[in-house]
Amino acid sequence: MDGAKPISNPLSSCTQLSTKSVNKACQFMHNPIDLHWQAVKRILSYLKGSITQGLQLRASSNFDILAYADADYAGCPDTRKSTSGHCIFLGNSLVSWSSNKQKVVARSITEGEYRSLALCTTEVCWIQNLLKELCVSLSRVPTILCDNMGATYLAINPLLHSRIKHVEIDMCFLREKIASRALCVKYVSTVDQLADLLTKGLSTTRFDLLKFKLNVSSPQFNLRGGERPQVSNNLLRIDRVCCK
Repeated sequence: MDGAKPISNPLSSCTQLSTKSVNKACQFMHNPIDLHWQAVKRILSYLKGSITQGLQLRASSNFDILAYADADYAGCPDTRKSTSGHCIFLGNSLVSWSSNKQKVVARSITEGEYRSLALCTTEVCWIQNLLKELCVSLSRVPTILCDNMGATYLAINPLLHSRIKHVEIDMCFLREKIASRALCVKYVSTVDQLADLLTKGLSTTRFDLLKFKLNVSSPQFNLRGGERPQVSNNLLRIDRVCCK
């Protein structure tokens, strides 16, 4: 792959991931075919083009927690399970992110988004407890942004409808946190949903925009005479990003 042409997007927006065509390579290492190899080469080409990029952590006195939770709907063509994704900011810095296939099949897009909210809530609570142990106080209640109005309304609705009893555990967990004012859930437009990058294939333009908003960029070098370039201290190099 030394002579390969780098690309800026690891997954095409029109790619359908299936065991019979091109799937997530790591799930089919036991029986790969030529199309799986094509997917692997695309990933390697992307890594070659992004080897100098890293996650920028900005110094700030702001300790507010802002999270984005998202999910696709029946994204896996084989199992029809959805993929949950979330990213969490502490102040201006991205501190946690995740992309996971859901354990059960969602019966609606609202259910898929709600399960993603519950998973994001778990991570937000863990970060809250960690900051509490470090004696760091938050200036306001953590906020989770979701681009599905149905899931957003469901999170603050005190009534348990018969159609969503199968997600009762996630519902009770999330509502308990909202009722105790441990966090709040708000609606955000799909255009401003940063977690889109973690749940589905995107166009190169959209992918680059969200990557920039997540503070992933190339390092700024300081050239001093004949000295070697020095990477700025506020840049954390990410060599490998593993998605479960």
